[in-house]
Amino acid sequence: MPEGSAFEAPADMPRPGDPSPFQKSDDHGMLWRLRLPLLALTLLLGLPAVAQAGPPASAIFFYPWYSNMRHDGAYAHWTQGGHTPPFDVASQFYPLRGAYSSGDPGVLRAQMHDIAVAGIDEVVSSWWGQGSREDVRLRAVIRAAKRYRLRVGIQLEPYPERSGDSVGADIVYLRSLGIRDVYVYRANDFGAEDWWPVTRQPNGMRLFAQTGRVGFAARAGFAGFYTYDILVYDGAKFGRMCEQARAAGILCAPSVGPGYEAAAATGDTRIKPRLNGGTYDSMWRAANDAGADVVTITSYNEWSEGTQIEPAGHGGRYESYDGAYGLHGRAAERAYLTRTKYWTQLTGR
Repeated sequence: MPEGSAFEAPADMPRPGDPSPFQKSDDHGMLWRLRLPLLALTLLLGLPAVAQAGPPASAIFFYPWYSNMRHDGAYAHWTQGGHTPPFDVASQFYPLRGAYSSGDPGVLRAQMHDIAVAGIDEVVSSWWGQGSREDVRLRAVIRAAKRYRLRVGIQLEPYPERSGDSVGADIVYLRSLGIRDVYVYRANDFGAEDWWPVTRQPNGMRLFAQTGRVGFAARAGFAGFYTYDILVYDGAKFGRMCEQARAAGILCAPSVGPGYEAAAATGDTRIKPRLNGGTYDSMWRAANDAGADVVTITSYNEWSEGTQIEPAGHGGRYESYDGAYGLHGRAAERAYLTRTKYWTQLTGR
């Protein structure tokens, strides 16, 4: 935990075994029993329509941080590692849509259509705090997702000066936008007990901790855990982690992905090869065999790390999806979206 953490558990925080705030004396018990159904109905009707759907069984990490010259007046995120778009981008792969802008409504609609057709339930949009570019674009992501009946969650990233107080305020703000699932990246930046003021609030949100330490996520009060990193947390670990989650009474949401290759953007020489789709299949199979509550997918469009399943171009000096699942040329461009549909239909996710 960083020095000077702002998390402090208040003295009046409810502890396991404390009486529920809805428990009243016998004189008022009947009155509360009558009021509770009405209260529940009022809360339900007050939620956005997307929040009334059942809990998602699959979710995909999405990045709304790309900008280009035509739409935004400058490039962003395509330029990592000194690259010069539009034809030179920070990725081992080249997107079929080119160096696009995430602020372009047409691009967003097409991306949400991809995700919906693949049978995925929830888009988890990267979010870097109130006022960030990703925050400004979140409403557009929500609108585009709603068009295709997709839920929207956010991945709460480690933005500068993130603290317990700031995350608490973020939760209130995000709930006002209809967000109900928050995936907290690098949750172990703070101690388990330091999360209690956030996780134990009755706010109707589901908070997931990005960690491989399932016991930590449970002690911290998170509804579940997810792994995100497909290099460190491979499918061989999913069975043990999901078993631990069930024992602890929290949700298991391990992350599957097609591969990893980030050298072009970050210089990271580690590689998880795609094996023409074999890596993606093996991770999906492991998540299902483990009895995952939610399968999280890394990622739709993290091009700089090479984890994306968004359609990619033919290749040239860039890598391509050619050969994945026996597909070649134009048929291969959407190979991973097509395979995602196979898995979501096969497993009911």
